[in-house]
Amino acid sequence: MKDERGLYYLPYPQNPQTRMYVVRRQDDIYFRLWNAQDPELWEKHDWVPWGAIRKASKMYEQKGPFDPGQAYDIKVAEALLAENA
Repeated sequence: MKDERGLYYLPYPQNPQTRMYVVRRQDDIYFRLWNAQDPELWEKHDWVPWGAIRKASKMYEQKGPFDPGQAYDIKVAEALLAENA
C-alpha cells in the first residue's frame, strides 16, 4: 500500500491504524512505524535499518508479547518494495 508517507504494510492486520513504512536505501531496507493514535511516534522515531532490527530482535526472543519478527517483517518489506520498483 502507499500513501503520502510512502510504502507501507499493516504489521497487525487487525489494527489498520498502525502502519509500518519501508524504504530501500543503498545499504539496507529501512522501517518506520506510524500509529494514528500516537501521531508523535512518527516524529520521535526515525528510519531504522533492518540490520539493527535483526540484532535487537535477539533481545526479545524470550521477553514479553512483542514480536519484532511480526512488526518488522523483512519478507513483506522486500515483496512490497519489489512490487513498487
